[in-house]
Amino acid sequence: MIRKTFLWAMLSLSVACAQSEDSLSCKNDIEAEHPGQITNAVVFWSAVADNSIVTVGGKSPQQGSIETAMVQTAVYDAVNAICGYPYTAYAVKPEVQVPALTEAAVASAAHDVLASLYPAQAPALDQQLADYLGAIPGHTRAKLNGIHVGQQTAAGIVELRADDGRDSGPGWIPPLAGPGIWQPTPPGFLPPATPWIRAVTPWTMTSPSQFQAPPPPTLDSDVWLHDYSESKAYGGATGSLRTPAQTDLAEFVGGPGVHPMLQWHGTWRSIASDQKLSVLEAARLFAMLSTVSSDALIACWDSKYQYGFWRPVTAIRAGGGNPSLTADPTWIGVVITPNHPEYPAAHGCFSSSVVEVLRSYFHSDRLNFTMTSPAPGLLQPVRSYDHFSQALTDILDARVYGGMHYRNSTIVGAELGRKVARQALERFFVPRQDDRRFKK
Repeated sequence: MIRKTFLWAMLSLSVACAQSEDSLSCKNDIEAEHPGQITNAVVFWSAVADNSIVTVGGKSPQQGSIETAMVQTAVYDAVNAICGYPYTAYAVKPEVQVPALTEAAVASAAHDVLASLYPAQAPALDQQLADYLGAIPGHTRAKLNGIHVGQQTAAGIVELRADDGRDSGPGWIPPLAGPGIWQPTPPGFLPPATPWIRAVTPWTMTSPSQFQAPPPPTLDSDVWLHDYSESKAYGGATGSLRTPAQTDLAEFVGGPGVHPMLQWHGTWRSIASDQKLSVLEAARLFAMLSTVSSDALIACWDSKYQYGFWRPVTAIRAGGGNPSLTADPTWIGVVITPNHPEYPAAHGCFSSSVVEVLRSYFHSDRLNFTMTSPAPGLLQPVRSYDHFSQALTDILDARVYGGMHYRNSTIVGAELGRKVARQALERFFVPRQDDRRFKK
């Protein structure tokens, strides 16, 4: 559960003076009455969702991203409807009675999706919803109307995703061990993680395999010889060529306690707050980010389990499947290797898709923002950036310095994520006047 002190601190920022209910509109909601002084409802309920999905629910990035997208599309469809559809709806067009408060719609939509996903958390979520709505004085009719809109969109999204393949798709048995073949990795030698993700219904793609990556490099290629040597030299726990700064970067991105989805979500919230996005703006941005990043991971998992390529720790201990390479039977990466096939790099898929959305949304690669990491003992627990592409470069480098990926895999993953994002940006969440479906 979110700590009570945190909840009430956030709620106190969300309280505003009451005004005439009939004057409420999308552009004059509670958040807009006091710009820069209160917490955007979308930002607040994004943090609640992360708590339910990851902190309490324990979901991995690939699982959690699907559920996050469910929350954010319900929020988006609710707010977009109240605002009169300035953008194309994603899936649900609710009945709207005016006046309707967007904050109430956001809270109701997020609450209902999360409660449907996590029935055991329903009492805590019910209390959070009651506290949030109770902290908004007045606006009784507008709150009730907003709640009703959120309930409709949440029900619609839950129904839409009822048979999407979550937690029930195909398994995967690794082939017999051999050159290039993924096998469980030390220290835990865990079975392959969530192979069913590759069969989940996408949000914006035509199929999970629409952007399937080309095959990984052959073991006699120059790309493989370079990748093997670089990961071996820079990714090891001992005897590495890494500088202290490179080690710090590896731990910042992949060290103990780091959940890639939460790391990026915290960055989204920080950007939305710093840029003073409205409820509508934040709802649209978070819906774009969540659906695109979820699809990037679905597509990534499709490629991962299509090729089943081996991790550096397996390849380096075995000598890389090439007589010109040297084995190190005791080699292990400085960061624990995730338990799924290596190619392409999932963080590359995910982060590249996020960066592509942010660059498109803000019409520039340039924006000042920060990213934080909970990994212990970091030299830089907070990193400042002035370009989105800088963060992506750091993340891709970190996967090589951490010893769990090869350079080519990060590049291919990043390209996959860009393709997913670019298609989605052309077809979803677009201004209505730009959508050919609304043109005569």
